[in-house]
Amino acid sequence: MYSVTKRISMVKQPYGGYLNKKQFDITTIDDGKTLNEAENIHASLIGLAVDYLTRFMMGTSVEEAFKISLQGALCLDLFLNNASGKKGLALGNAKKLLKGIKGLDNESVSNACKLVGYDVCFRAGVIGYKPVEEIKPDSDTIENIVIMVKRSLAFWKEYGPITKDGFTFEGGYTDIVSSGDGDYLTEDTLWDFKVSKEEPKSKYTLQLLMCYIMGCHSIHPEFQKIEKLGIFNPRKNKVYIAKISSINPEVIEKVSQDIIGYK
Repeated sequence: MYSVTKRISMVKQPYGGYLNKKQFDITTIDDGKTLNEAENIHASLIGLAVDYLTRFMMGTSVEEAFKISLQGALCLDLFLNNASGKKGLALGNAKKLLKGIKGLDNESVSNACKLVGYDVCFRAGVIGYKPVEEIKPDSDTIENIVIMVKRSLAFWKEYGPITKDGFTFEGGYTDIVSSGDGDYLTEDTLWDFKVSKEEPKSKYTLQLLMCYIMGCHSIHPEFQKIEKLGIFNPRKNKVYIAKISSINPEVIEKVSQDIIGYK
């Protein structure tokens, strides 16, 4: 059994992808800001920090916004305890970092970048973990994160309100795809946040389509009202929206059966 992202890495998609980026309408938002060119921490950490800080700044409790990070720290502690018999210190450190997240000041953003370093332990296993003490975002990186969080907050003022966030797909998993989570739902759109410097890749659009299909099979009734799939990229400050009605039903059936594993 695989996660959504792992399953996607195993799939050979047709040219352009099952859900071609040409099916998305694109809107560019101009906030007059320009990001610094250089950043000194991994893009995946920046993406998580922007995502979680945005949730926090919108009113989600800091514990809920960074819950995957805390779960990752717990996974690391359990692994260290089983492997060496020594009590792990990761969860204690994670909670300390959590208390240091108050807003969008430099210290809060730095703590957030370190804290999301634990996510990999929950999402992919401790083999991918690197000491969070080594995560030290510089001033240019912190400034970029703050700009992207503010762009995200402005985005939600226009495209919200959010009806559900940080959800999983209980009832929608299969013998092939057993884990995966989604970013946000509004009344009629499933949203994914990406901070890539590139236009949406086929693996991202397939991820979005899979999450929609799994959501429809899940226990969450909100998915029955979803009519559009959307991507927001605060790095590029672009919005991408595709109508589900424009997707070939044969594509949805193929992804459902061959990739996810519905009978």
